[in-house]
Amino acid sequence: MDDEKPVLEQMTDAMSSAADATKEAAKTAVKKVRKAAKRIAKKVTPKKKAAKKAKKAAKKSSAKKSAKKSAKKAVKKVAKKKKKAKKSKR
Repeated sequence: MDDEKPVLEQMTDAMSSAADATKEAAKTAVKKVRKAAKRIAKKVTPKKKAAKKAKKAAKKSSAKKSAKKSAKKAVKKVAKKKKKAKKSKR
């Protein structure tokens, strides 16, 4: 402690420097947390996009499969009708 400065002044200086140090520490902590959150977000978002793409691909393939199945069924129905028509002519 300085003997030249009054005690009250020394205490206010100490308190203000402590407050400044705390403020700076809080700022750096917030910056670190933000960076970490951004890194995590980058890691997580591609997975979501990939999952969405997979869902879309699955929907498309299932739609194609169902279209093929319905086309095959239609062909079979037509063939049956033709057979019935031939039998009825006899």
